[in-house]
Amino acid sequence: MERVATGFQFTEGPVFSRIGFLLFSDIPAERIYKLERGDLSVFRENSRGANGLTFDHQGRLLACEGKAGRLTRTEKDGAISVLADRFEGKNLWAPNDLVYAIDGSIYFSDPMPRQAAPDPARTGFSAVYQITRRGEVRVATREPARPNGVALSPNQLVLYVADSGADCIRAYDISGDGALSGGRIVAQCRRPDGLKTDEAGNLYVAAEDGIAVFSAEGKLRETIPVPERPSNLNWGPGFQGLYITARTSVYFLPGHGPGTRTY
Repeated sequence: MERVATGFQFTEGPVFSRIGFLLFSDIPAERIYKLERGDLSVFRENSRGANGLTFDHQGRLLACEGKAGRLTRTEKDGAISVLADRFEGKNLWAPNDLVYAIDGSIYFSDPMPRQAAPDPARTGFSAVYQITRRGEVRVATREPARPNGVALSPNQLVLYVADSGADCIRAYDISGDGALSGGRIVAQCRRPDGLKTDEAGNLYVAAEDGIAVFSAEGKLRETIPVPERPSNLNWGPGFQGLYITARTSVYFLPGHGPGTRTY
């Protein structure tokens, strides 16, 4: 495992572009960084607490902006489009993580802060939402106590959700219109955060003790130690190897994959 960047406050949301660079968030610093061929630069200042990041099929950046309570897309000309910030007239809390599906829809988690005071301007619950390809924002499930990382199975027929409030990974079947059903617990681990899948169906979970790797059936295959507690992970060049965000640093671990392609 190689430490490829360090000196940050709290790293999150790694995503590797098909054209050869890594983006990741430093949440408290409100920055998105770019790492390209070993050179580190600031991709975006004032990121509004950007957390989870991914790309769509056109290579446009999608970001969960937790401080702003919204999910955005960066257009080709650099303009920022807001894709979701409200549901049924109420503000979202703090979108956390997201995944882009083959049908053009987006799933994202919006956990209600622990011990949050009642706020009539905001939704009164945690949820995983779907943004349909028509741009409609709808609740996909309210079951997880504290939804965190989200990931799709290789065939994109199952959505996995890390429930950091119940220390488990939940799985949901995806219907033709993107609706979720059949919720079930498939794995247990301490404080699951970001997660990804590989083409063999294995689950990789950023958890308290490192990267926990589960089979599709939920059997723990291994726990990969990380020098700092990991927050999230994503696939590297060609969806091979793992970039891992862990508190003050970003690490790269070769030899795993290929990962599930979602963008």
